[in-house]
Amino acid sequence: MKNSWIFLLALIGYACTTPTEKMDIHRIAEDYVKLVLEIGQYNGDFVDAYYGPEEWKPTAPKLDTLPAQAFINRSSQLLTQCDQLATTGYTQSELARLAMLKKQLLAVKTKVEIMDGITYSFDEEARLLYDAEPPHFPTAYFDSLLSNLDQLIPGEGDLSARYERFANQFIIPKEKIDTVFQVAIWEARKRTLQHYDLPENENFVLEYVNDKSWSGYNYYQGNSQSLIQINTDFPIFIQRAIDLACHEGYPGHHVFNALLEQNLVNGKGWKEFSVYPLFSPQSLIAEGSANYGIEVAFPGSERVNFEKTYLFPLAGLDSSKADQYYAALALTGKLNYAGNEAARNYLEGKITREECATWLSKYLLYAPDRALQRTRFIDQYGSYVINYNLGKDLVASYVEAKGGTADNPETRWSVFKELLSNPYTAGSLK
Repeated sequence: MKNSWIFLLALIGYACTTPTEKMDIHRIAEDYVKLVLEIGQYNGDFVDAYYGPEEWKPTAPKLDTLPAQAFINRSSQLLTQCDQLATTGYTQSELARLAMLKKQLLAVKTKVEIMDGITYSFDEEARLLYDAEPPHFPTAYFDSLLSNLDQLIPGEGDLSARYERFANQFIIPKEKIDTVFQVAIWEARKRTLQHYDLPENENFVLEYVNDKSWSGYNYYQGNSQSLIQINTDFPIFIQRAIDLACHEGYPGHHVFNALLEQNLVNGKGWKEFSVYPLFSPQSLIAEGSANYGIEVAFPGSERVNFEKTYLFPLAGLDSSKADQYYAALALTGKLNYAGNEAARNYLEGKITREECATWLSKYLLYAPDRALQRTRFIDQYGSYVINYNLGKDLVASYVEAKGGTADNPETRWSVFKELLSNPYTAGSLK
């Protein structure tokens, strides 16, 4: 009888304490961070950045095989605990935090399933990992854009060959790449700091690398520091200097991560933002804002004017055809979604790698070796490709709907900063 009473009291105690524990979103966030770090031991791309407590890193050695079911179960348990939270009294910002944490957890669970061999369609993977619904475009749409481009590019014969000859006039000589990039980043940083108060110690290291599936990458180190790497496997065209300066640096990835660290991790103690799982809704905002940030920093004709005045001379390039070149780039930018269609068909087994590369050469006007490099990226990152174009379009629509139009730059910078500093996913941009 005495033992029964002890058991009953213990049961009552458990019933009283367990719900209280489940109500603590900070504990769920801590468990989420630790889970992401553990999974990262089994996939080198999984954790893009971590700058949280050192003691949260895994101490036990990883197993010989992926403990997929254990990771899936832990993700599901944390999702359940999120659903059990009593949100009465939550601010709008706290509700947004919870909503994003749940979507991040769903993405973590899904990525483990994919690592374990489960296959999703391209669209379903994009929805589960990035909270997004990729659009579909008919081939006729891209053919019409190619027709317009055909009239713009001089010469005769195959459009791809003509475009390559035309574009090759705008390649930065290898010995001048660093000078051009340093000036582009300096200008992008100067323009960003005119609008944002970043931490005084913020800084980056710039490196040039080879044998990568991407053209540029930002490895955020925490404490407002970044390592920015530029891949020099293939020729670098003049427009890529501003593209990558903004995308990887200012006001792109470097600024995005610095603001999240400053405002959410340090300012609010939301430790889940101290880890960045790459295959998650955070990436759509990261890539989309990094691409849209180019237009924020260099609106309208300011970009071309700056490049013609400073970057073209530094690269030793003739700027007399710059306007024609950028008119062509505006059309090729609209062709960008053709890359999504190629990735969808390739990943779903409807076309071969060679057919995918041929499609990329035709519709994105890639040289054959560059097209094959892009298939490596698709192999490595899957439906991640949607984050660049769809992400940019969603961010642009959100900012401009709040008054951040090209003719209202101050509002654009302000809305853009609010986006970079708070929890958002594709679903919350609509």
